Amino acid sequence: MTGQTTVRTAVRVHGRSAQRRALRAMLDALPAHGGRLLLAGEPGLGRTTLLQWAARSFRAGPVLHLGPGPDANAHLTAGQLLDTLRAAAVAAPVLVCVDDAHRWDAPARTELARAARLLSTADRVGLLLSVASDRAVGPEFARLPVVHLDPLAPARAAALLDDLTDGVAAPAVREQLLAEAEGNPALLVALVRRLSPAELRGHRPLPSPLAEAGVLAEAAGGVPTGPSAHARDLLLTVAAAGEASDGSDADADAGLVRDALRRLRPAPGHGPGLGPDPGAEPLPGQLVLAGDRLRFRSPLVRRTVHATAAADRRRAVHRALADALDGGGHRLTALLHRSWSLDGPAPAPASADRLAATAADGAVPASHRLRATAYARAAELTADGARRAERYTAAAEQALLAGRPERARPLLAAARDRAAPDAVRGRAELLRGMTELRDGPVGDAHQSLLLAASLLAADDPAEAAAAALAAADAAWAAGDLPACLATLAPEPPLRAEHPSPGSDGPAAARTAAVVHDHRVGMRALLEGRLDRAGAPLGQVVRRSRTGDRPETLLRSAAAALLLGDVDAARSGGARALAAARQLGSDALVPQALEYLAYAELRAGRHPQARTHAEEGLRTALRAGQRNTAAHHRAVLALAASIEEEPDAVARHVAAALDTARRHGLAQAAALAQWAAARADLGRGRPFDAADRLGLLVLPGLGRGHFAVWRLAVPCFVEAAVLAGRDEDARRVLTDFADWAAFGADPQAAAQLARCHALLAPAEHADALYRHALDRHDEAGGDFERARTALLYGKWLRRRRRPREARGRLGTALAGFERCGAGVWAAQARDELRALGAAPRSPGAGAGTPARLGRLTPQQLRIARQVAEGATNREVALTLGVSTRTVDYHLRKVFAALGVRSRLELARMVGQAERAQEAQAAQDARRAGHQEKTGAQP
Repeated sequence: MTGQTTVRTAVRVHGRSAQRRALRAMLDALPAHGGRLLLAGEPGLGRTTLLQWAARSFRAGPVLHLGPGPDANAHLTAGQLLDTLRAAAVAAPVLVCVDDAHRWDAPARTELARAARLLSTADRVGLLLSVASDRAVGPEFARLPVVHLDPLAPARAAALLDDLTDGVAAPAVREQLLAEAEGNPALLVALVRRLSPAELRGHRPLPSPLAEAGVLAEAAGGVPTGPSAHARDLLLTVAAAGEASDGSDADADAGLVRDALRRLRPAPGHGPGLGPDPGAEPLPGQLVLAGDRLRFRSPLVRRTVHATAAADRRRAVHRALADALDGGGHRLTALLHRSWSLDGPAPAPASADRLAATAADGAVPASHRLRATAYARAAELTADGARRAERYTAAAEQALLAGRPERARPLLAAARDRAAPDAVRGRAELLRGMTELRDGPVGDAHQSLLLAASLLAADDPAEAAAAALAAADAAWAAGDLPACLATLAPEPPLRAEHPSPGSDGPAAARTAAVVHDHRVGMRALLEGRLDRAGAPLGQVVRRSRTGDRPETLLRSAAAALLLGDVDAARSGGARALAAARQLGSDALVPQALEYLAYAELRAGRHPQARTHAEEGLRTALRAGQRNTAAHHRAVLALAASIEEEPDAVARHVAAALDTARRHGLAQAAALAQWAAARADLGRGRPFDAADRLGLLVLPGLGRGHFAVWRLAVPCFVEAAVLAGRDEDARRVLTDFADWAAFGADPQAAAQLARCHALLAPAEHADALYRHALDRHDEAGGDFERARTALLYGKWLRRRRRPREARGRLGTALAGFERCGAGVWAAQARDELRALGAAPRSPGAGAGTPARLGRLTPQQLRIARQVAEGATNREVALTLGVSTRTVDYHLRKVFAALGVRSRLELARMVGQAERAQEAQAAQDARRAGHQEKTGAQP
């Protein structure tokens, strides 16, 4: 073993925040106690870079790098290694980095792992090892804590590419580089290094294939191989089968591989073990056998094995796989392998036509991913430029449906490079626009979709209308009302047309009618002609009741949301979700969940909205749809804004705004800002809430998204009244009254009455509050009704009507608790305490320090507000008392608690709240234990 001291220089790491946190935690703890971590990841993911980052980040002592010594037969024992490291750590803690520990010979690995296990926390030695996960991690390292490296997320990979190229890569080249690299940093570096400046800038065609054998081998650290000819054939057969895999793991059926190997090597002999034969060789370490499926541990190694094989042997393996698949019900997969067994890159029209026809046949069972692969291969084998472009476009469409926009973009770029008729170009622009709408600047999406509509108008008017409506969706997302109206300009009346060849005539006609009616109703709504919007949008909802196409069902859900029919929106969204899942349309699942989440939110069912949005966020990120993910984060922020989770609100708001600002998502930004303001209002910060919401709802050029600001008006009115800004509150009520009259929001009529009650003189407010509660009873929704009851109860208490106030506040508390609105429930409890009631809150009692218990309910409320940073004037406005009353109570608070400053008061209240949270957690654990054991409390 050898060692050297690190010379620190800067290291830039893209992404890896979770891994760096784990490393940072170990480094920060080293001055007090030792630790050990194992970094595991496939070749090229940056294990060495992270070790270098850790070494350069460690400032508390020396850093040692260990490697195998020059004499392979001379090994330190674990005890000797420990003695050496402990001696080095006497004066200061030591970080020991061991890169590529899997390359050490077996005896050295055993002693290294034993030394790691024997390290104690008192040794002040940090041991950081890295191993490649393209093979099984050695059993000697199995007991070490592991930090796994995954491929870079698309945004992080894009940032790395921009750093490598100074941002000069042409957009189409950039997309193809990112798609080929699949999040592997080393492969991305190797790909960029291969290109000339002219190729990088798009002035010359890219080499084909882009990720050729040498590039892949460079990134993988060499050419993977097996111990025997049988093992090498097995590796190549599994790699080749993965080229036509239906799943994301690029795995292969073990039976298919066994059959292909028999055809490839008919001579007797024992190959690697895929069955019960005890004489078979062990399975190569690069492979995993799970049930009846075989896969590579590393996707990069699989690609490298396939690319570096001799061309004739690779073709023979594909031919063997095609022969094994023939007649087995895997027609498309067999055709793909047959096409890969052809000699040379020359066009093969017959094979291309068979592939394309089979991929287009809906009766052939195949995933969108497999159809995309088949169309792309058919395009490669096609000589005619127009047909080639058409097939690349079809491949991109299937890749999008499979939730793989990173694969669709280079395919669309390939289609754009070929001369093609307007209909083909229009279809490609439509797909490009839909890709950008879900994962790019929506202004760019709008322009692409408008271009698609113009290109498709002559040959396919129905598809052109769908493209125009999608362009309106992009303008809607951007909050560009003039562009939205211009896109939805009146069109000729819908006329019956002959369906295009191969289409489902009735279904196509129904889809065209849905698009037409949605367009007409949406324009009427945006023009303020609310009376003309209801009929066509209602037709969209009704027409979709008998359909089963997810795109049509999504239109139905959207139309129902515009009409305020949340039940129909939930039904349409749920049916669209089921249809998308049944068809394997991963690209449509996040959007269906988005509509479901919005419908639940509009109905006041925040927990259900949160559930749908959480799943929607996961599926959107998996499908590479950052824009859709931003909308889901905004919904999650709104759901968390009524709960006692300020950190969750801030986290989701920041993430939503990050994407919204870069991609021009005005709607998502407005929803996120509303969530932040509602969280302020719920936590008793009306000034902050009014400031945020004023920018969103008050008239002017800076007003928020046209479909969102009206929904936020009730929050603004409440905050503005509490902040003493009554005139600002009155300025928005006229528009809100028109909105309530339209009926698109089931809660709006009750909220309008509540707003009038907040602004009304005392002699009218009582009746207005009662009227608002009556309207809530008609509309349903626990949260909004509880908010009105809370405001009414506060109003009654300030007018010395305690018995009535107690009833209203108790109703509000019950409503908030039922819908999980913890932060608002706390307000109701405070009001009840001010009346002398003693509502029990979760964890109350044991968690409050004794001195805080000396305060009266009113003093406790003032103490909490001041501890959160409110001024005396802000507290007075929030509680509806004078500043003199606040001054008086605050002096009493200081005297009772023995504090001399607001800072001391904040510290004491914070300690009390933390103790209360700890008690609540303890009670929850105790309750969970009792539930498991059946013990009685």
